[in-house]
Parts: sequence; C-alpha cells; structure tokens
Amino acid sequence: MRATGFERIVVLTGAGISAESGLDTFRDEDGLWSQVDLEDVATPDGYARDPAYVLDFHNKLRAGLRRVDPNPAHAALAELERRHAGEVLVVTQNVDDLHERAGSGNLIHMHGELLKIRCQACGTVRTETGDVTTGSTCAACGQTGRLRPHVVWFHEMPMGMDEINAALARCDLFISIGTSGNVYPAAGFVADVRRAGRAHTVELNLEPSESASLFAERIHGPASDVVPAYVSRLLNGI
Repeated sequence: MRATGFERIVVLTGAGISAESGLDTFRDEDGLWSQVDLEDVATPDGYARDPAYVLDFHNKLRAGLRRVDPNPAHAALAELERRHAGEVLVVTQNVDDLHERAGSGNLIHMHGELLKIRCQACGTVRTETGDVTTGSTCAACGQTGRLRPHVVWFHEMPMGMDEINAALARCDLFISIGTSGNVYPAAGFVADVRRAGRAHTVELNLEPSESASLFAERIHGPASDVVPAYVSRLLNGI
C-alpha cells in the first residue's frame, strides 16, 4: 500500500519518542545533563581525562535499555515501513535500540548506537550489551584499554550524513518526531527540505519545537498518540 501522494518518506526521531518508553532524556529540566557535566562524560576530552568514568556512565545507560520496551510510536513507524510501497527511512538522534526492537529496518543512527563499542586501535565495531571497562580487550586486535562507546559525542561529526542528505534531497514527506529543534545538524533538516522545495513537512511533537514555524503541518501531543494516528491517516489515505 502506498501512503497517498508520497513516494519517499524520511522520519527524524529524537528523545521525545523514547522518553515515553521510560528512558531518561538529556535536555529536559531534570534530564541527564542536569545530573552530570557533559564535558566530563560526552566529549573526547572527557574520555581522555577519565575513561573509566565515561565508560561507567555509558554502562549505566546501556543497562537502562534493558528495563524499557518500544512504545506505540515506535511500532507505528515500523508498520509504516512494512506497509508503505515506497521508501521509508528513519533517521534517529537516539542511541537506543527501540526502533530496531519495534521492527524498523531502514534506519540510520546519526548519533551512533549505545549497544555497540568501537576499538580506537583497529576501528572494529561490535555489539556489546554488557559493561565495558578500561581493562576490556578488543576481540579483533587484542589491545586492552582502547574500547569506547560507538556513539557521537559533542565536538564529533554525526554518522551517515551523506546518506541522510541524499534522502532529504529526494524525499517528498519529511516528518519530525519528538525533537527539540535545537540540536544541529538535525535541527536544520526541515530547512534543508524546504529549500529543496518538493516535500511536505510535518512536526509531531509533545509541544512546539524551536523549529515549529518551519513546518507546513504541526500536530502536538504525546508521541504514543499522535504518531500512530498520523501513520494510520497515511496508510488509509485520509
């Protein structure tokens, strides 16, 4: 089934979609950045100063993923990908695996994945669901103390940008879900799509984002409510 009028759909998701599964957010008033100094736990310099502290912080985040499940918004996007005859690409700012567990397959983690680690010695990336310490050894090259979370820290470049930019340039529907609109480059995607001049733009958010005025259509409310409802409209041609 083709969502009426649209061939290529790009969906951007942010912390708001995962917050409804019970994951802690970073930028809310009582979010993680109010509890720790981001320069200590989420920068290359912080890792260089105290890798044990940074690894422990990410171990706790990783453990938190085991306590939550995908919510109806994640499930709705997986259904959209499954049933839409055209292309559906989910670009997520989230480092959790909730989209995958809900069934999404065409997915780019632009800020990396918490359940993967990367060896700084040989570049090998592998899945890791347990704890990583400064004593952990790379299974590929055998070096110890060179493993880091496969996530994008502050002052690092997001992943998959060439593929993302190509998808934004050719999409005819851009949907932004659960984003604050103040984290770049993702916050600039709607402006990029508008410049291309071919896509309808939609914001599905708990409240208006900082970029809300740039969207042609704005629907505000909990993601678990508004995302399934909007996907149903698309798939049923409403």
